Amino acid sequence: MADRSYRFLRRALAVGCLIAAAGLPAGPPAGPPVAVSTDTMETPEPTILRVLQMNLCNSGRAGCYTGRSVATATEVISAEAPDLVTLNEICQGDVAALARVFEAVHTDRTVVSAFQAAGDRPSGDDTRCRNGQPYGVGLLTHVEAPDTPRAVYGGIHPTQDLADPEERAWLCVNVDGILLACTTHLAATSHRVALAQCGHLLDTILPAISRSAGYEPSVLSGDLNLRAGGSRTVRSCERPGYQRIDDGRLQHIMATADITLCCRRSVPMHGATDHPGLLATLTIDRSRPGRPPA
Repeated sequence: MADRSYRFLRRALAVGCLIAAAGLPAGPPAGPPVAVSTDTMETPEPTILRVLQMNLCNSGRAGCYTGRSVATATEVISAEAPDLVTLNEICQGDVAALARVFEAVHTDRTVVSAFQAAGDRPSGDDTRCRNGQPYGVGLLTHVEAPDTPRAVYGGIHPTQDLADPEERAWLCVNVDGILLACTTHLAATSHRVALAQCGHLLDTILPAISRSAGYEPSVLSGDLNLRAGGSRTVRSCERPGYQRIDDGRLQHIMATADITLCCRRSVPMHGATDHPGLLATLTIDRSRPGRPPA
């Protein structure tokens, strides 16, 4: 299991490049070259994205299961029109169902959806929902065009609670070459294990992706099973330069220093799951030079 638990499942969904050239209208003869100071160049506009985190408790096996969470998530996505949706405790088919809703919201963009199954230690296979589908975490976002380069990365955390048969997973997606968006659902049975999984994701996995694919501002959104305060605090997983907001309980959004987090809002799920939605706005400062986490 060791090689399986640490592997990167990197899958290039599409890689493309489109270059267009347009002719210039005729004009007077060109004069001598003139030096232009780079200080006068236009500053890139910041990119603003809205991120929605939801734990849908849709395995069919947990006590929080209602059978209504996907329908409620459909209503929330339609009403809030987020640019990035991170999903925990879902079945694989839930991603496809919610992607269709996401496409109806973002008709002028190309939707990218991804899923990463949690492992099942006893069988060596995926953890399964009651309906037989793989169970895990998912992500929805959109990119500018079908041939926009993007990549998906996912895997199983190397540290797990051996008393829990579920092996927790992580998932990251490249968004338009300007953002690495990630989600995870950390161990619920051990505070120590959850902290180890969080630290490994921030200190090892994200830097490894940056080294292989080039640095991008990064956001991690998910149910970390670490409280905002008290003895089981998420602060032990915070890293220098990162910002964080939370739902006051176990769901958190963390981002690198070149992203500004604001406008946090709790989104009611009307009893369909045991977690509210967590909605926030990300502003990516594209004029600041990227600096990977230490």
